[in-house]
Amino acid sequence: MQALPLTQSGIQQRGLMSSSEYTFKLVQVCLPEPSKLVVMCDKRKRQCVCLCQVYKSCLDGLLPNYQAFYRVCSRLTKHQSTLLSGQDKQLLVALAGMDVSVPHVAVVSLAVCCRALKLCKVPAAVLHAFDDIRLKPASQVVLGLPEHILAAHAQPSPNPVQLQMTTPFPVTLPECALPADFKKQHGLLAKLHKHLVHRAVLAQHMGEFKSFSTSPFQLNRKGIAHSSRTWQNSEKHVYLFLGYCHHYQQVSQPTLQLFLSSPLIAQFVSFHIAAGHSQLYIRNFLSCAKCVLRWWQSKPGGNHPSFVAGLEWLQTLGLQVADQLPRPSKDPKGLADIGKWMCAADLVHTIHGAEQQSQAQMQQQGVTVETSRDMHDAALAAMIFSHLPPVRLSCIRSLVGPAYLGPCLHPDCKEPSCEGNRLSIMSESPLLMRISLPHHKNARKWGKAVIEFDVPSDLAQLLHTYLGAPRKALLEHHLLIGDACPYVFMDMHGRGFVAAAVLTLYWQKWLVSRGGVPMNPSMCRQVFVDERQSDSATAGPSNQGAAMVMGHSVKQWDKWYDMQYHPRLAQNAVDGMQSWRAAMLQSHTLAAPDLTLSTALHCGHALVSDYEESRYQSCCCDSDIDIDLD
Repeated sequence: MQALPLTQSGIQQRGLMSSSEYTFKLVQVCLPEPSKLVVMCDKRKRQCVCLCQVYKSCLDGLLPNYQAFYRVCSRLTKHQSTLLSGQDKQLLVALAGMDVSVPHVAVVSLAVCCRALKLCKVPAAVLHAFDDIRLKPASQVVLGLPEHILAAHAQPSPNPVQLQMTTPFPVTLPECALPADFKKQHGLLAKLHKHLVHRAVLAQHMGEFKSFSTSPFQLNRKGIAHSSRTWQNSEKHVYLFLGYCHHYQQVSQPTLQLFLSSPLIAQFVSFHIAAGHSQLYIRNFLSCAKCVLRWWQSKPGGNHPSFVAGLEWLQTLGLQVADQLPRPSKDPKGLADIGKWMCAADLVHTIHGAEQQSQAQMQQQGVTVETSRDMHDAALAAMIFSHLPPVRLSCIRSLVGPAYLGPCLHPDCKEPSCEGNRLSIMSESPLLMRISLPHHKNARKWGKAVIEFDVPSDLAQLLHTYLGAPRKALLEHHLLIGDACPYVFMDMHGRGFVAAAVLTLYWQKWLVSRGGVPMNPSMCRQVFVDERQSDSATAGPSNQGAAMVMGHSVKQWDKWYDMQYHPRLAQNAVDGMQSWRAAMLQSHTLAAPDLTLSTALHCGHALVSDYEESRYQSCCCDSDIDIDLD
């Protein structure tokens, strides 16, 4: 709808008609939705008492939230809304430009209308308009919108001619307090995205940005193409930022142009800090913002100097965020105090008990959905910890079963003969199973080296039992998925653990049900390294081999997983000093030292006795000079 020229009050009145009882005013405003608001004024009281907004025959052409608005209004008025007829209806239909065949026009009170609009989550500008009506019932200018509200609803251009960042850049972060309606899930949700009138602009931006980031050969982009997981993280941060601007900054049409506003980015970082988010989370967003800016730089007109300054500003902001915000504590003692830590022995005992219980229930009760789920959970827990060095969760989530014969399911795989992360049965008698992991985090750094090993006999027997009748019972129970689920492990709906958060919640719930604590499954890697690196470590696998199965190196143990590395080395050094001191005392001789002139050389000079000190003043001076020069 074309924006109409605005008067000083921010509106344009297209007509004013009178009938027997009411005065009608048609007001058109610059909103993203079709906005023909007909305001009815009672002639006798000269007050705005009703608002006519809903035309039943025209609802199909309006947005879904207006259909919801009509349903809410009907429910609030108990389907007893006023119907206009006769001259009133004719004047109203003519004024609004509607078809004369409109069956009826519903009229609701202002109170009902405002309540229905809030329930239907219509844009904030519409709510501002009705607030003006409610606060000024006797005003002749019934509906007026400030210009700053109207400007926020102007349709954005997908490719603006002038590309530059907002300057000057903020020199400090603004103060931010969490709003009263703060929600942890503040991102631009998919269902809200579908209701945006100009969603085509955002869809175009996201499509171009994805192509720029993930194309194998994009020579105006620095670095290699984003993997599918990296792109998913970038997309998540984009929608979180746009959702913040939409919900808390009253931006009705969020697009990637908002990344050109440095004040909005600074406010969003302050919002993260006030919400208590980690510095790694904030730095990931800033990295995503830099990628968006580089995408804008690649477009025509993107050579403005403000982009270079903007990238430096984001880099500085990221460094200072990393310096000022503390990293989350991963100390075992601190995690145990808040109920987020189990030692390796307790965790192994818990998983072993689940294995025995699931096998006993299967023998006693047979194959049912409940016993099959228990065996599935025991097998999943045994894969995460206990039998194997803790494999990366992404490898466990993407592990396909022996029955799957299709292509590799990894989205970034380009090898035609690749079978993906797979659990294979090499032989039935004796039972031999093998796990092959070509897709792991460090596959590119390792020259596409595959992590491959034979499964221990106890774990192989458990997996073999689960992959038989129990897994078939689970697949038959979930009719929507059925045999189409290729993955070894599945959630409560028969789908693979595609999202990492789903597996985390699933594991935490299971561990608590077994008497454990709600510890993240990724924490099992730290539990394992903490035991292997401790002074009381039991006999087990070599550190280098275990680190390879885990998908990294021993150096990363010391840097990321072993939180006791530095305190343990310091304590061992202090303890070792006591034996060193005892050895020094034992080797000490009680004979007095000989103070006569020695011919041994020291720093190129002869050592002298005390009575000859005056003869060698020049030697001392030379030594002082040497020290100064050094």
